[in-house]
Amino acid sequence: GSSLEPEERSMEPPAMPEEEMPLTVASGPAGCQLFGYVGIEAVLDQMKIKTMKTGFEFNIMVVGQSGLGKSTMVNTLFKSKVSRKASQPGQEERIPKTVQLQSITHVIEEKGVKMKLTVTDTPGFGDQINNENCWDPIIKYINEQYERYLREEILITRKRKIPDTRVHGCVYFVPPTGHWLRPLDLEFMRRLSKIVNVVPVIAKADTLTLEERAEFKQRIQEDLKTHAISVYPQEDFDQDPDDRALNDRIREKIPFAVVGADQEHQVNGKRVLGRKTKWGIIEVENPAHCEFPLLRDLLIR
Repeated sequence: GSSLEPEERSMEPPAMPEEEMPLTVASGPAGCQLFGYVGIEAVLDQMKIKTMKTGFEFNIMVVGQSGLGKSTMVNTLFKSKVSRKASQPGQEERIPKTVQLQSITHVIEEKGVKMKLTVTDTPGFGDQINNENCWDPIIKYINEQYERYLREEILITRKRKIPDTRVHGCVYFVPPTGHWLRPLDLEFMRRLSKIVNVVPVIAKADTLTLEERAEFKQRIQEDLKTHAISVYPQEDFDQDPDDRALNDRIREKIPFAVVGADQEHQVNGKRVLGRKTKWGIIEVENPAHCEFPLLRDLLIR
C-alpha cells in the first residue's frame, strides 16, 4: 500500500513558477505559442517546390450556342491556340445531331510553372429545334469524371499522382439578346450549378450599348436569384469577413460582359489583343471596354 505512493507522486510534473513556464497554451484558436524556431514555415517552400515540379491541372468546360465565341474566348484567356479549331472561312461547320463533347489537353508553361490545361467544348448545345434533355450528355460527363477520380482515390494501392479529369469550372455563354435569360439557359444552369462551379458570361458584349449591358446584367441577376441558381463564388466560400467582402464584389459583377479576340493590333505604340472595327479597336484587356480581365482574374489569378 504505502510503497506505491512515491510512484504515484513521481508521475506528476514538478510545479514551475508562472514566469518560467516555457510554453503558453491559449484556449482560443491561436493554439500554442512556440518558444523557439521549429521550421513550420518551410512547409510552404516544400509545397511550392513540389508543385513547380509536378505542375497544376486545370479543367474548364465552355457551354453555349454555336457562334458565341467560346473557342476564341478560351484562346484569349490563355493567350494561345488551345481550343478546338474553328471551321475555315468558306467551309460550313456541320452542327452535330446531339451534343458531342470534345476535350483538348495542352501543357502550357509560364516562368517555369507548368499547367496541364484541358478544355471541354460542347458543340451542338442548344442548336437543335428540339432541345429537350440536351443537357443530359454534359451532366453525365461531369459525373463520370467525379466517379473516375473517386474510384482511383479509394483504391488500397493508389497511384502517386491521380489523373484529375474533374471539371473545375464551367463558363456558360449567354447570347447578347439584351432581354432576359431563355428557359433553356435557366434550366441548364439550375441543373449544372448543383454539380460544378458555373460562371455565366455575356458573350460578344460589344454588340450591346453600355445602358443595354447594365440593364441586361441586372435582369440576369434577378433571374438567377428568382430561380435559386447558385453561381461561383458560392456563399459557402464566405468563411471570414474578408472573403465575404471579396466574393460580394465579384457577385455584383456577374455575369461578366466579355469580348474575345486572339489577334493583336497596334494601339498607341503597343500591341494589344482586340477586335478591329470601323470606329476603333475594342481592347479585350481594357476594363473600360469589357470585363474580360475580371473573368481572367476569377478563373486563373
